[in-house]
Amino acid sequence: MVMGRHPQNAIVLDNVAVSRHHARILENHGRFYFEDLRSRNGSFVNGTAIERRVELNDRDTLKICDMVFSFHLKMPVGPSDLPSSSDYSTSDVVASGTSAKTVIEPVFTPTPPIENDPNSEASSILTTLSAGSGSNFRLTVKPEVKLAAILEIIKSVGEALELRSVLDRMLVGLFKVFPQADDGFIVLLDRDTMKVTYQATKFRNPRSDDRIRLSQTILQQAIQTGDAILSSDTLDDSRFQNSESLAGLRIRSMMCVPLQDSDGKGVGVIQVDTSDIRQQFSQDDLDVLVSIGCHASVAVENAALHEQVLAQREFHRDLEIARQIQLGFLPNEPPKADGYEFSEYYEAAQDVGGDYFDFINLPNGRIAVAVGDVAGKGIPAALLMARLYSAARYHLLTSPSLSKALEGLNGEISTSGLGHRFITFSMALLDVEEHTLTVVNAGHLPLLLRHADGSIDWVARKEAGMPLGIVAEQEFDEVTLSLEIGDLCLFYTDGITEAMRRDREIYDRKRLAAYVAEGPRSVDELVKGIVTDVEKFCAGQTQSDDMCLVGLCRTR
Repeated sequence: MVMGRHPQNAIVLDNVAVSRHHARILENHGRFYFEDLRSRNGSFVNGTAIERRVELNDRDTLKICDMVFSFHLKMPVGPSDLPSSSDYSTSDVVASGTSAKTVIEPVFTPTPPIENDPNSEASSILTTLSAGSGSNFRLTVKPEVKLAAILEIIKSVGEALELRSVLDRMLVGLFKVFPQADDGFIVLLDRDTMKVTYQATKFRNPRSDDRIRLSQTILQQAIQTGDAILSSDTLDDSRFQNSESLAGLRIRSMMCVPLQDSDGKGVGVIQVDTSDIRQQFSQDDLDVLVSIGCHASVAVENAALHEQVLAQREFHRDLEIARQIQLGFLPNEPPKADGYEFSEYYEAAQDVGGDYFDFINLPNGRIAVAVGDVAGKGIPAALLMARLYSAARYHLLTSPSLSKALEGLNGEISTSGLGHRFITFSMALLDVEEHTLTVVNAGHLPLLLRHADGSIDWVARKEAGMPLGIVAEQEFDEVTLSLEIGDLCLFYTDGITEAMRRDREIYDRKRLAAYVAEGPRSVDELVKGIVTDVEKFCAGQTQSDDMCLVGLCRTR
């Protein structure tokens, strides 16, 4: 259960100080944990800031910015069961170790293959009735009969949301409403292929031949015109004498009612028929079936929407897992080196993103810092970012120099069949003994260097090569600078400099440089301050690009 500012979170916290994906509560084998998701302002349990996953106990307090929640393993009985505090108000996050699940068994198994009747050029259609609106029903039908039929169907399908179960229960209800019915089926139209498929069937008396065949003439007319059809005494009709589908099943009377969506377009039909000439369907029966068909159409559309919601929920669940996996690629904590401080910030515009950063510890006390921005965003960019993570480490550990590592990485990305995708990339090698920083830039935004006196320089701007993935054979130039005490280096992606407010003005590099020049001396406070300044500049405007900041500072 993710908590944060993003509207797709399980708990949405409308506060600019809260990160988009700030923290989460998760359950593992009946035990619950609270975890900060690399948020800007941190998360607290019982007043203590957390850096790693913390197990939760009953009545623990969780604090995010100025909001405090109480965690309960069971639903509190009343206000007296909540922790009291005069310093803050509480909101409840209730977790339960068990969940109820309703399983609805299907009434029967749907059918087998459709066999259309190629010979049915005409049909014994006795009458038609518009099925588009309940206002067209004839008043001569007994109200109690129509009401009983509608209530029967509503009762049979009201407990089901899964489409197949709704259709199966619907046929069971129809056989109760029409005791003379021998066979019934429901077909739905596939809008992509414009073909109909059986979704549910029912036989009152089982028979060896389980293949249902129908008249295409009746079916197409019902779907295209929206008219309900009553066909009676089909065997005596000369137009059906050559119809194997009707003659073979000895259908003597049938009713066919179209199912329509909210826009009035045909999405399928319900058909019931009988082989008993003494119990033919009447006009009153057709009126009742039309009334039922209107409710059935709503039930079918609701079931289809429910299945879409479940599919979307599953998709978002997969995205959440993908986001957690992607966050797992990023460093858990900044490196530790005497005389240096590090800080970082990362936030994807969507569930997953294409920005990338990494800290790699190398022999002889050297530390590599890498920052990249994959073209595009979302799942494709995230997949390429995962590829970049492993490839960058491999080439850095196996190459004799920083420039050769970037050349090898570029060659791999260019020849890996990734299509017209490229990556802006910047890598730096920090020697903590010599206090030097070597930088190589592949089309990325230039490194920002703030000297101890507050002056600003842009590093590796002129020496930048093209982004990775454009030209396989490309050489990169290295730039080496000496770091003095108080010098601060800042890597960033264009999600920072191109953050936009409603009037389409962007934050830009000049504004970033001005803030860095006058900003906090601490690298951690500076990184947090930049994010706050960007959000203040955007004034609540939702950003469409990932944001990444990595800073390092020599302190002594």
